[in-house]
Amino acid sequence: MKDGGRLAAAIEILGEVESARRPVQDALRDWGRAHRFAGSGDRLVIANLVFDALRRRLSLAALMGEDSPRALVMATYVRIWGLGLDGLAAALDGDRFAPPPPSEEEAARLSATEPVDMIPQVAADIPDWLWPQFEAAFGADSVAEGQALAARAPIDLRVNLLKGDRERMLRKLSHLTLHETAVSPVGLRIEPPQGKDRAPHVQAEEGFRKGWFELQDEASQVAALVAASVEPTQVLDYCAGGGGKTLALAGAMGNRGQIYAHDASKLRLAPIFERLQRAGARNIQVRDPETAGLDDLEGRMDLVFVDVPCSGTGVWRRRPDSKWRITPNALAARTREQREVLDAASRYVRPGGHLLYATCSLLPCENTDQVGAFLETHETFEVVPLEPRWEALFGESAPRPRFDAAGLATLSPARTATDGFFIALLRRREDG
Repeated sequence: MKDGGRLAAAIEILGEVESARRPVQDALRDWGRAHRFAGSGDRLVIANLVFDALRRRLSLAALMGEDSPRALVMATYVRIWGLGLDGLAAALDGDRFAPPPPSEEEAARLSATEPVDMIPQVAADIPDWLWPQFEAAFGADSVAEGQALAARAPIDLRVNLLKGDRERMLRKLSHLTLHETAVSPVGLRIEPPQGKDRAPHVQAEEGFRKGWFELQDEASQVAALVAASVEPTQVLDYCAGGGGKTLALAGAMGNRGQIYAHDASKLRLAPIFERLQRAGARNIQVRDPETAGLDDLEGRMDLVFVDVPCSGTGVWRRRPDSKWRITPNALAARTREQREVLDAASRYVRPGGHLLYATCSLLPCENTDQVGAFLETHETFEVVPLEPRWEALFGESAPRPRFDAAGLATLSPARTATDGFFIALLRRREDG
């Protein structure tokens, strides 16, 4: 396919995503099945167009004076990818599958050099109903944070300390364009590709198959390292999912102690078994939610790690369609679930033990508000401020997250160049 046909396909897919409120991955997959002549390179460019248009839907619509899929895709190709009107004309010329060329008004908007006046939430590409939450979280930095969330995300790797260190991985993976992450001492990063470029398929690497590294965003790596810093020997990962943080904890603990991996969903836990074998992790016991309870762990854990289900606002760079599909009712349901999960998980913390509450959200209602509500009803728990220990864990030169007055930490794309992530470390008093 030529770019003209790719543009037309992206317009078609984006239209279906918006009209039917379908997950973008489902729409892309179904389009690929119905158009088997499209090669992998074609599908990549089409997906990049759709994702980039969704990332900046509001600001591109303001630029174009309309929010039609055609306007968004063309603006992405011309402005975000930097190909200009000449590049667009070349893409459309002689391609019978291409969309019609831009009208005079469209061409004028695509080529305009004067900035378009936008209200803050439009400039930030944040849904209007969520803007008050972002202002509460970031204040004067809200627009910058929204714009950072509308960019592409890098590929972050976590070095498996059970099989090597970061220097060795840099040598082993020297054919990739990697650099060390700025905060996590076990992270490596591949910067995001631009425009039509393809990111390397790191899961096809021999090192991945041998368990030398896992894909894990730097913020998630940091949360696991903060948790490991309390030097636990008995750990419960209460919402383990596919096991990313469980494996990170195993590496940080050097396969010592015991980690129990639990999740309410057996389906979410399914990938963990292959990952455990690949990583060489031997101190992890998976608790099947359908056959094995946790009663024997109550009041015994040095650390309970609770990465609760959340809105996912911190990972909008990776899942831009979720930005526009989230609803107030869905968010309210999530916050209710978070309160229930946090309350249930706290029962397993021993006196003197720690509870780490984490989300991949940037919304106060899922973060600081939840911790505050928990402390009001669980008087035996107290906050362990993270700010004083940040330098000790990550060094003086590491980017610093936002710390609130209590010492709770919020990592974000603009501040720490990571996904959005919230970390609260709590301690149960010895007399609790």
